[in-house]
Amino acid sequence: MSPDRLLTTPEAAAALGLSERSLSRWAKEGRLMPTVVTPGNQYRWDLDELREQLRALRKRPD
Repeated sequence: MSPDRLLTTPEAAAALGLSERSLSRWAKEGRLMPTVVTPGNQYRWDLDELREQLRALRKRPD
């Protein structure tokens, strides 16, 4: 996969072993920031950035 290719939510969720619903919900709650939000309000993700955000999210105290 090209490093500059952005993934759809289903693609990103599958790559990380997460559910699409969780990924979308976390984005809507502001816990994760997609790389791009399309005019149709769909998320696009850079996999490396998303992995980093998830690492930071796990380290945050509840």
